Amino acid sequence: MAEAFTIRDHAARIAAFLDSYPRALVLTGAGLSTASGIPDYRDRDGARRGKPPIHGPDFRKSEAVQRRYWARSMIGWPVLAQARPNRGHAAIAGLERIGRIGSVLTQNVDGLHGQAGSHGVLELHGNIHTVVCLECSAMFPRAFVQGQLAEFNPQMTGAHATPLPDGDASVEPTALASFRLPYCTCCGGTLMPNVVFFGDNVPPARTAIALEQMERADALLVVGSSLMVYSGFRFCRMARAAGKPIAAINLGRTRADDLLDIKIEETAEHVLPLALEWFTKGSHHTGTDIPSIPLDGGIL
Repeated sequence: MAEAFTIRDHAARIAAFLDSYPRALVLTGAGLSTASGIPDYRDRDGARRGKPPIHGPDFRKSEAVQRRYWARSMIGWPVLAQARPNRGHAAIAGLERIGRIGSVLTQNVDGLHGQAGSHGVLELHGNIHTVVCLECSAMFPRAFVQGQLAEFNPQMTGAHATPLPDGDASVEPTALASFRLPYCTCCGGTLMPNVVFFGDNVPPARTAIALEQMERADALLVVGSSLMVYSGFRFCRMARAAGKPIAAINLGRTRADDLLDIKIEETAEHVLPLALEWFTKGSHHTGTDIPSIPLDGGIL
């Protein structure tokens, strides 16, 4: 019969990992933000939920696709706008503050790491809270664009639908032909969220910074990501090739399961705050030290 592990056991294992590797790169994904009310993309088997996402090339060349995106975003945006960091975000900021992690690389576009107080954060896929003009590159707050959408499309104000990841919503408006798009107030150009859409590549300069972060790190800690998208999975491959240990906190399967030294199937909001306590309260509060737990390739 398999041995049962408590949340504190899991937290102790992560604390030991970070105690041994205080320059670990923390790679976070959508699973970290579900406790903040933002749905994630995939089920526990890593399969994508719902309809296929809008692709960047389609958005840029088709006004019909732009209408579909902005109509759904107008309805779904309030959920994302109201989201706040959860205990997992706060614990990562706390671990950074006491020097127990290196930098944070997030696949999320929700901006919650910054709200939680993390400083060394690279947003690999951009930030949904900003919008860019495709003609003149002017930048606008997403909240400003929401005001445009509400003014131009009062018939959709107050509409409700099941929220989807990144401010999307499960609704297909029937009157898209009359839906008015937001526009750049500087040049009248087309607006697009300042994020990496499916079908697009992470900007080369951002990729270079992320790769440098992985090279500087002494280990990799994956939090809340299935790693099904290659832009995240590649860092596990880099860490393994360099002989750097990899730990993961994730509910369900990941693409890198066979590369992991430690895997904990729990939520970050439960495990990471207790791991932080091992450093801030552990030896003084409980009379015990951080346990010495060897990496053995085990899946917990």
